[in-house]
Amino acid sequence: MNQPKMNPALLRLLVIFPNVLSYILLFGIIVFIATNYTALREAGALMTWGIIACVLAPMAGYTTYSIVKRIRAGVL
Repeated sequence: MNQPKMNPALLRLLVIFPNVLSYILLFGIIVFIATNYTALREAGALMTWGIIACVLAPMAGYTTYSIVKRIRAGVL
């Protein structure tokens, strides 16, 4: 049975869009930490938000790397 193929431009969009959203989320978390630094430190939540930012940054970077690698290989 033949499966219909997806348009490569649409496939790239569906893969790249969530990656862009992860960078926007990372930027928002960094701005949130910077603007609420003293309040987060007093409440004891600064470490939690720092860990979230430190986990999200490499994940977004690795996803970008794998997307670029797949585009150069012609898979995506």
